[in-house]
Amino acid sequence: MKNIIVIGAGFAGLWAALGAARRLDELGLTPEEVSVTVVNRDAWHSIRVRNYENDISDARVPLANLLDPVGIRLAVGEVTAIDVDRRCVVVKTAAAMERLPYDRLVIAAGSELQLPDIEGLSDHGFFIDTWNDAAALDRHLSALCERPADGARNTVLIVGAGLTGVELACEMPARLRALGIAGGRTILADVQDHVGSDMGPQAVPVIAEALADLGVEIRTSVSVTAVDARGATLSDGSRIDAATVVWAGGVKPSRLAALIPAPRDSAGRLRVDSFMRVLGLDGVFAAGDIAAAPADEDHLTVMSCQHARPMGRFSGRNVVSDLVGEAMLPLEFSPYNTCLDLGPWGSLLTTGWDRRLVDKGPAVKSRKKTTNCVRIYPPRGGGRRELLDAAAAVLQANPMPETESAAQ
Repeated sequence: MKNIIVIGAGFAGLWAALGAARRLDELGLTPEEVSVTVVNRDAWHSIRVRNYENDISDARVPLANLLDPVGIRLAVGEVTAIDVDRRCVVVKTAAAMERLPYDRLVIAAGSELQLPDIEGLSDHGFFIDTWNDAAALDRHLSALCERPADGARNTVLIVGAGLTGVELACEMPARLRALGIAGGRTILADVQDHVGSDMGPQAVPVIAEALADLGVEIRTSVSVTAVDARGATLSDGSRIDAATVVWAGGVKPSRLAALIPAPRDSAGRLRVDSFMRVLGLDGVFAAGDIAAAPADEDHLTVMSCQHARPMGRFSGRNVVSDLVGEAMLPLEFSPYNTCLDLGPWGSLLTTGWDRRLVDKGPAVKSRKKTTNCVRIYPPRGGGRRELLDAAAAVLQANPMPETESAAQ
């Protein structure tokens, strides 16, 4: 038996595993001839990009429903080591340490929260990097009404005004009102001199307009130096009393990237070619946030669902093809687009690497919701054929006009 191991079950890992299963099916190979094993820290496929939303009860799918029908094994545990010379992965499960041999490996461990060494942040801060993080924040917010009303109880400070911070901030005022917190304040703080700096110059004034209309207060050109149970101290010496401090300061590639003796980009991601092969290593592929693939002649992929999903599908197909000596398919990406959720105000849409503004408002919001809640989900009917069909190594057809966004 030959063994394929996929590390991670996020947007890249899940589709790598399903893509491998599809390719094996196309070639008439059974799980007894080539096994596919997914190693993941828990038993869920999480729709991570929804963690800023008010209700994430439906934002994860049991992996058993997606893997069992196509004969993929799931190993729940943490990868502690990867030996590319002996071709094995060491996994710490609830029961023991396991060494899993592989003939081909796909590393799709994603990204993790970039948490700086700020006094009190890990003890008193909240996060939305994982489903469990977001659920903990929700429980905390729901319990605020049990506390005596004061300024700190009624204030949410969100630190980091990139895409995640902006999306969370735009949802928060309505979220506080729905919890019965009258006079709630949402403050968005960032070290840059304006919010939404990742979104390009045309989008920045739209973001500012939306935040102002929603009542979100802005603090720019400041950083947080300390966090405690009652608020945060800022770099300019001021203090914000807030019972809820949420860190949204960005992500970095999974720590597993550092375990691989291969070239990495400036962010620490593993460099891969258009077939998703890790440069300089035989039999090792990578996809998603942990990998940097050529998106075009001048750009590498970004850490996004839009890029992770096709990287996963192509790496899954190619890892099987490489194993059995069949031709691999290079991945060519569609134009880069970004759709930013601005809460009840609407959404905005940009296209191209320079993020030219295409559209804004409620109509874009409806398309964003379709993407978040329908388009990026795997088939949930549990049918083997449906799952394999969805794993084809193709870019999804864009359901919108050419200049508009479509998560791939």
